[in-house]
Amino acid sequence: MKTKKEKDFDAVKMMREIRDKISEETVNMNFEELKKYMNERLKKNQIVTDKKNVYLK
Repeated sequence: MKTKKEKDFDAVKMMREIRDKISEETVNMNFEELKKYMNERLKKNQIVTDKKNVYLK
């Protein structure tokens, strides 16, 4: 019988935590506020993505 290995990283738990945090931050936002929030988050993420892409070339 195989023994169950303890996880070092739980992706499902992390995703739920991220989703819950975003839900808390956006719960009372109207559509325009939500668009602004998403665009700001995407721009911040794009900077990180662009830096990673420099090293991949």
